[in-house]
Amino acid sequence: MDAGYLSSAISTMRLYGSLIPVVSGGCSVYQSVTGPVMTGSAWVMATVGVIVIAHGVVLLIPAVDRLGMTSGPLIITYAVVTLLNQGLVMTAEWMSGEMSAGMRSGMDGRMTTGRMGVDGGMIAIAVLMLVSGVATTVRRDMVHSKSSLTARNEVTN
Repeated sequence: MDAGYLSSAISTMRLYGSLIPVVSGGCSVYQSVTGPVMTGSAWVMATVGVIVIAHGVVLLIPAVDRLGMTSGPLIITYAVVTLLNQGLVMTAEWMSGEMSAGMRSGMDGRMTTGRMGVDGGMIAIAVLMLVSGVATTVRRDMVHSKSSLTARNEVTN
Protein backbone atom coordinates (compact mmCIF):
# COMPACT_ATOMS: atom_id res chain seq x y z
CA MET A 1 0.00 0.00 0.00
CA ASP A 2 1.55 3.31 -1.03
CA ALA A 3 0.89 6.91 -0.03
CA GLY A 4 -0.97 7.50 -3.31
CA TYR A 5 -3.54 4.94 -2.22
CA LEU A 6 -4.11 6.67 1.09
CA SER A 7 -4.53 10.10 -0.44
CA SER A 8 -6.88 8.94 -3.18
CA ALA A 9 -8.88 6.22 -1.41
CA ILE A 10 -9.54 7.82 1.96
CA SER A 11 -11.72 10.89 1.92
CA THR A 12 -11.07 13.89 4.10
CA MET A 13 -14.23 13.07 6.03
CA ARG A 14 -12.94 9.57 6.81
CA LEU A 15 -9.58 10.96 7.92
CA TYR A 16 -11.37 13.43 10.19
CA GLY A 17 -13.77 10.75 11.34
CA SER A 18 -10.91 8.43 12.29
CA LEU A 19 -8.98 11.18 14.05
CA ILE A 20 -11.79 11.77 16.55
CA PRO A 21 -11.83 8.20 17.96
CA VAL A 22 -8.03 7.87 17.90
CA VAL A 23 -7.51 11.11 19.83
CA SER A 24 -10.43 10.58 22.23
CA GLY A 25 -9.45 6.97 22.85
CA GLY A 26 -5.85 8.01 23.45
CA CYS A 27 -6.96 10.68 25.94
CA SER A 28 -9.22 8.19 27.67
CA VAL A 29 -6.48 5.59 28.05
CA TYR A 30 -3.92 8.19 29.15
CA GLN A 31 -6.21 9.76 31.76
CA SER A 32 -7.18 6.32 33.07
CA VAL A 33 -3.72 4.84 33.51
CA THR A 34 -1.91 7.94 34.77
CA GLY A 35 -4.26 8.52 37.71
CA PRO A 36 -3.08 7.69 41.22
CA VAL A 37 -5.51 4.75 41.57
CA MET A 38 -7.12 2.44 38.99
CA THR A 39 -10.76 2.69 40.06
CA GLY A 40 -13.67 0.94 38.36
CA SER A 41 -14.31 4.15 36.45
CA ALA A 42 -10.71 4.24 35.25
CA TRP A 43 -10.92 0.63 34.05
CA VAL A 44 -14.13 1.37 32.14
CA MET A 45 -12.59 4.38 30.42
CA ALA A 46 -9.33 2.53 29.65
CA THR A 47 -11.31 -0.30 28.04
CA VAL A 48 -13.53 2.09 26.08
CA GLY A 49 -10.40 4.00 25.03
CA VAL A 50 -8.72 0.92 23.55
CA ILE A 51 -11.90 -0.04 21.68
CA VAL A 52 -12.34 3.51 20.37
CA ILE A 53 -8.73 3.63 19.13
CA ALA A 54 -9.27 0.34 17.28
CA HIS A 55 -12.44 1.77 15.71
CA GLY A 56 -10.51 4.82 14.52
CA VAL A 57 -7.81 2.65 12.95
CA VAL A 58 -10.42 0.49 11.19
CA LEU A 59 -11.78 3.66 9.57
CA LEU A 60 -8.42 4.05 7.79
CA ILE A 61 -8.14 0.57 6.30
CA PRO A 62 -10.13 -1.23 3.61
CA ALA A 63 -11.94 -3.25 6.29
CA VAL A 64 -14.03 -0.12 6.97
CA ASP A 65 -16.64 -1.47 4.57
CA ARG A 66 -17.31 -4.30 7.03
CA LEU A 67 -18.49 -1.77 9.61
CA GLY A 68 -21.37 -0.93 7.32
CA MET A 69 -23.80 1.43 8.98
CA THR A 70 -22.62 0.68 12.54
CA SER A 71 -19.83 3.27 12.73
CA GLY A 72 -22.08 6.18 13.71
CA PRO A 73 -24.03 4.27 16.36
CA LEU A 74 -20.74 2.90 17.78
CA ILE A 75 -19.34 6.42 18.18
CA ILE A 76 -22.62 7.53 19.79
CA THR A 77 -22.36 4.60 22.22
CA TYR A 78 -18.76 5.49 23.15
CA ALA A 79 -19.82 9.11 23.73
CA VAL A 80 -22.76 8.14 25.91
CA VAL A 81 -20.61 5.74 28.00
CA THR A 82 -18.02 8.50 28.47
CA LEU A 83 -20.65 11.07 29.47
CA LEU A 84 -22.36 8.63 31.85
CA ASN A 85 -19.02 7.74 33.41
CA GLN A 86 -18.17 11.42 33.94
CA GLY A 87 -21.62 11.94 35.45
CA LEU A 88 -21.11 9.00 37.82
CA VAL A 89 -17.68 10.32 38.83
CA MET A 90 -19.18 13.76 39.50
CA THR A 91 -22.01 12.23 41.53
CA ALA A 92 -19.60 10.07 43.52
CA GLU A 93 -17.39 13.08 44.27
CA TRP A 94 -20.40 15.13 45.34
CA MET A 95 -21.79 12.33 47.51
CA SER A 96 -18.45 11.77 49.25
CA GLY A 97 -17.84 15.50 49.73
CA GLU A 98 -14.67 15.52 47.64
CA MET A 99 -15.74 18.46 45.51
CA SER A 100 -14.42 20.83 48.16
CA ALA A 101 -13.23 18.80 51.14
CA GLY A 102 -10.49 16.21 51.10
CA MET A 103 -8.58 17.71 48.20
CA ARG A 104 -4.87 18.24 48.50
CA SER A 105 -2.38 20.07 46.36
CA GLY A 106 -0.08 17.93 44.24
CA MET A 107 3.60 18.62 43.61
CA ASP A 108 2.74 20.38 40.35
CA GLY A 109 0.20 22.66 42.05
CA ARG A 110 -2.86 20.74 40.76
CA MET A 111 -5.56 19.64 43.12
CA THR A 112 -5.87 15.86 43.48
CA THR A 113 -8.36 13.61 45.23
CA GLY A 114 -6.54 10.30 45.03
CA ARG A 115 -8.65 8.96 42.16
CA MET A 116 -9.75 9.84 38.66
CA GLY A 117 -11.96 12.93 38.82
CA VAL A 118 -14.28 14.72 36.45
CA ASP A 119 -12.40 15.78 33.34
CA GLY A 120 -13.80 18.71 31.36
CA GLY A 121 -11.65 17.74 28.38
CA MET A 122 -13.17 14.27 28.25
CA ILE A 123 -16.64 15.77 28.45
CA ALA A 124 -15.82 18.06 25.52
CA ILE A 125 -14.40 15.16 23.50
CA ALA A 126 -17.47 13.04 24.30
CA VAL A 127 -19.74 15.82 23.04
CA LEU A 128 -17.63 16.03 19.86
CA MET A 129 -17.92 12.24 19.45
CA LEU A 130 -21.67 12.44 19.99
CA VAL A 131 -22.06 15.09 17.27
CA SER A 132 -19.74 13.13 14.95
CA GLY A 133 -21.67 9.90 15.57
CA VAL A 134 -25.00 11.56 14.86
CA ALA A 135 -23.59 13.14 11.67
CA THR A 136 -22.16 9.80 10.56
CA THR A 137 -25.47 8.05 11.25
CA VAL A 138 -27.51 10.66 9.39
CA ARG A 139 -25.04 11.04 6.49
CA ARG A 140 -24.49 7.40 5.64
CA ASP A 141 -22.05 8.25 2.82
CA MET A 142 -19.43 9.58 5.28
CA VAL A 143 -17.81 6.25 6.11
CA HIS A 144 -17.67 4.67 2.68
CA SER A 145 -18.46 6.72 -0.36
CA LYS A 146 -18.50 6.03 -4.05
CA SER A 147 -15.39 8.16 -4.49
CA SER A 148 -13.50 6.04 -1.94
CA LEU A 149 -14.66 2.79 -3.50
CA THR A 150 -13.84 4.03 -7.01
CA ALA A 151 -10.36 5.14 -5.97
CA ARG A 152 -9.73 1.82 -4.21
CA ASN A 153 -10.82 -0.13 -7.32
CA GLU A 154 -8.54 1.99 -9.53
CA VAL A 155 -5.54 1.29 -7.28
CA THR A 156 -6.14 -2.47 -7.25
CA ASN A 157 -6.71 -2.76 -11.01
